[in-house]
Amino acid sequence: MTPLAITAYTATSAIGHGRTAHLDALQAARSGLRPNDFSSAPLACWIGRVDGVEEGALPATLATWECRNNRLAWLGLNQDSFLDRVQAARERYGAGRIALLLGTSTASIGATEEAYRRLDPDGGFADDMLRPAIHAPHSLAAFVAAALQLEGPCLTISTACSSSAKVFANAERMIRLGLIDAAVVGGVDTLCDSVLFGFNALELVSLAPCRPFDAARDGISIGEAAGFALLERIDSAPDAPQLLGYGEASDAHHMSTPHPDGLGAELALRDALTRAGLDVSQVDYINLHGTASQKNDEVEAALVGRAFPARTRASSTKGFTGHTLGAAGIVEATIALLAIEHGLVPGNLGGEAPDPLCGASFAWRNEQQRVDVALSNSFGFGGNNACLAFARAGFAA
Repeated sequence: MTPLAITAYTATSAIGHGRTAHLDALQAARSGLRPNDFSSAPLACWIGRVDGVEEGALPATLATWECRNNRLAWLGLNQDSFLDRVQAARERYGAGRIALLLGTSTASIGATEEAYRRLDPDGGFADDMLRPAIHAPHSLAAFVAAALQLEGPCLTISTACSSSAKVFANAERMIRLGLIDAAVVGGVDTLCDSVLFGFNALELVSLAPCRPFDAARDGISIGEAAGFALLERIDSAPDAPQLLGYGEASDAHHMSTPHPDGLGAELALRDALTRAGLDVSQVDYINLHGTASQKNDEVEAALVGRAFPARTRASSTKGFTGHTLGAAGIVEATIALLAIEHGLVPGNLGGEAPDPLCGASFAWRNEQQRVDVALSNSFGFGGNNACLAFARAGFAA
């Protein structure tokens, strides 16, 4: 694969708005998790809630898209000069030559939940909720396309927790085929009752802050986030960090449990390394999917142990942000890029007593070292697996 330049990127999550806030939290080992103060009925758990969403209404010109998910998307778009970077790309290539590819698990279903909680006496939606666009699975991408004034291909990717990792793969294919000149990729998911009570019904939600790869881990902490990146051909920005490769696999082993031998995860990993032209010895850091569920962490720890040398550092950062579902891929891609830019290997926050399957590669506390190549794993329900490979500017495999 010919690498792509990542000419802009940003994330907004429970640990802050934008890249600087994320770096500060990572360096300070400061979690953004808090006791659940969101659900419409009591639910004892911890969540990664983004501050400021309720206070940030959409501009009047975008008011028809008003809902909490699109507010979070708008908040995320306004970080790290991302709107300006997209505007410059639009002027450079034209609005029809930039794709918009966004991942989400639930889009704006929180608004639909609200509409049903507020039904009129005759059983219909309240007048202010009679906006079909926000009750559609494509709500997020349609809103962002309007906000960014983009007219190119516009796709919603919904493959569970790999959604906003797989957008990078779709972007590369479109650019390689000459369909577009650049792509805005990313993902947004907000907290909602469907997610909180749904995962709780699956007995996957912990009562305490999540503890990835800890021997006593007992479930996930659900979070919310928005993140975006701008991808262009490498010759347009040789000094930008690179997307070296990606891997995708769908093992379809079980609706919610990963393949016991990590078959799909390993296929995605090998696909990413092959496409990037990398040997495992060249990988400096892996941002693991690491949800703190029993099976996911068991399978992923074993995969790292058999596939990578001890010098490769690995950690989960869900102890910082919570599991942001359809936005996990882009948030953790941002953290992988920050690791490259600042030589920071984030510690595996929340893990105190390592699972015996965790080998020497695991970084339990922050480490400072040069990071030339970083991988980001995203594994979703149904065996939807993705792995992304990033590198610093100028790196040659």
